[in-house]
Amino acid sequence: MGKLYIVGIGPGSKEQRTIKAQEVLEKANVIIGYNTYLRLISDVLNGKKEVIGARMKEEIFRANTAIEKALEDNNNVALVSSGDPQIYGMAGLVFDIIAKKKIDLEVEVIPGVTAALAAAAKLGSPLSLDFVVISLSDLLIPADEILKKVTKASEGDFTIVFYNLINKKLLLQSMEIVSKHRKPDTPVGIVKSAYRDEEKVIITTLSSWKEHLEEIGMTTTMIIGNSLTYRYKNYMITPRGYERKYNL
Repeated sequence: MGKLYIVGIGPGSKEQRTIKAQEVLEKANVIIGYNTYLRLISDVLNGKKEVIGARMKEEIFRANTAIEKALEDNNNVALVSSGDPQIYGMAGLVFDIIAKKKIDLEVEVIPGVTAALAAAAKLGSPLSLDFVVISLSDLLIPADEILKKVTKASEGDFTIVFYNLINKKLLLQSMEIVSKHRKPDTPVGIVKSAYRDEEKVIITTLSSWKEHLEEIGMTTTMIIGNSLTYRYKNYMITPRGYERKYNL
């Protein structure tokens, strides 16, 4: 029996991978992933490896194939996820399958820089206080459940991070909910393809974000500030609360 690594490759560029992720990818003799992710790690796909690619919506195939390969003797299998594999990535699905099928397999998750952190770094420091991450993909979760979560996050004054912006109608509905609980000048960060060649960083407001609707897609992450978040030059800043106890 071999071993399965579920590897977070970060936002895309090699420089944003962890040292551990790079080591695992270089040592693995089988690498499995969504075709776009495999292109992002082309530097480790040498001729000594078996590389298995898949298309969008083939997550179950990827997970099952990775498990099957790892059950073979002497295989070190790397199943890659963009960002971090636990945050809307492959880790949950793999563990769910091995638990339901009662498979005895050694699995190690290699964490990576998730989109929320990558986008926040490009914006300054919008996540310095409590925040919520919500996927706006209704492929697996009903839209009404997603909107309930958006409502609760808005009422709780959390900084909100939106992932998987593929449903424009759901995005518009979500932002309408947020607008009922936040001021019109609340900063909104829109980061497209963070740390990739097509990167674009925009800081706008809750009242003006629709002007950038054409920039929003699957590789876009949105961060909506809380009641304390403000903009200074090209930075989006959420104070941690030091000013309440200390003279800054």
